[in-house]
Order: sequence, then structure tokens, then C-alpha cells
Amino acid sequence: MKRMPTALAAALIGSIATMLPAAPAAKLKGSQYAAQSKLSLAAARMAALKLRPGTITDQEMEKEKGGSGLRYSFDIMSKGRAYEVGIDAVTGKPLENVPEGHNPD
Repeated sequence: MKRMPTALAAALIGSIATMLPAAPAAKLKGSQYAAQSKLSLAAARMAALKLRPGTITDQEMEKEKGGSGLRYSFDIMSKGRAYEVGIDAVTGKPLENVPEGHNPD
């Protein structure tokens, strides 16, 4: 039985690791609302990162005006700046994609 060279194996593992979605940035705040959501956290994270590529630093599910009234809210660091991205937890539609203000909530 032939063995795979170590460098090739490491490259293969590294390639596969970059294709996997990032682990959640933090536990989901507001998870008590999860049963009311039709959109999974993973799908909401993907939608948020499609709108604002970067690194999710915080995530929360909250009841707030706009859309269905239930949203996933993500803080995303993108190009050295913090943004808040909101995704409707029922429809999956984008609700917000704005720079974080001086007093983030």
C-alpha cells in the first residue's frame, strides 16, 4: 500500500477546510425565538455574508420592526469596519446592511 506524501496530504486537508463553512462566531442570543423562524441559522449566516463579505463577530435573533418582525442580526467585520446585517428569520430577505454606529446595540 502506497502512502500519500505528507505535503500533499496537508494541502488536501487545507483545501477541504477552506470549503467548510466557518463555525458560528458565538452562541445565538435570542435562541428562544428559534421555533418561530423558518430560516436556519446557517442559511441566515450565508445570506448575511453574501450581502456583506467578512467575519461574523456576533449574532442574535431578535424581535424588531420591519419584515416579519423576527430577524437574525449579525455584526460583521468587513475591510476593517463593523457592519450590522439583518436577515428576516421567516422570509430570508435582507432587512439591514449598514455600518455600526457609535452606540452599537
